[in-house]
Amino acid sequence: MQSKKGNTMKFRVLAFLLMTATAASLTSAAQSIQQLLPASIEKDLAARASDVTEVTLGKNMLEFAAKFMNGKNESDAATRQLIMGLDGIYVRDYEFEKPGEYSMEQLEQIRHAFETPEWSSVVRERERGESTDIMMKMINGEPRGLFILSAERKELSVVLILGPIRMDDLSKIQGVAGLGGIIGPTGAMSGVQHTPRPKDKEKDKQKDNTKDKSKDKTGGAQ
Repeated sequence: MQSKKGNTMKFRVLAFLLMTATAASLTSAAQSIQQLLPASIEKDLAARASDVTEVTLGKNMLEFAAKFMNGKNESDAATRQLIMGLDGIYVRDYEFEKPGEYSMEQLEQIRHAFETPEWSSVVRERERGESTDIMMKMINGEPRGLFILSAERKELSVVLILGPIRMDDLSKIQGVAGLGGIIGPTGAMSGVQHTPRPKDKEKDKQKDNTKDKSKDKTGGAQ
């Protein structure tokens, strides 16, 4: 039989390991959030916003959340596997009572943190004072991160997803990390992950024109 002293020592070791793992996870999360949004900007936006949504899910929390997915169907199983493979999901969403509560300088500061060789621009839209930026982190030709910055007149949304993630995967995790309000049917990012490229649109037009010409020839032959 083990002595009480031996058991106490084991509990202390386990507690120390748990505290170390938790501290490491919190440090990693803090560093990711700092990359997502500088502390000064985050504080200023939160003070000006009428509604603030914050989601901070490190790898440990994502693995914990994945355990509650039963994976009875293929869709749930795919989502569970995707979440367990991610390193973190960080979301900051600010809604304002009136336009002009954030500055263009703040947006540039946020973008600047992702202007590195690892990050490549996927979407860059500018229209009537609103903007959308989507950047993908590529390592050895594989996607390892996704950054989204959506700036509307009275809403600012910032999303950072670390780990193997693709644009088409966004719809799978919108209900898990509170992304539904941003990339859902009515969100600021609605439809972006499925927006056809200009070349695809041109191909569709050519196909339609070809079909119309075929119909005309068929009709003329009758």
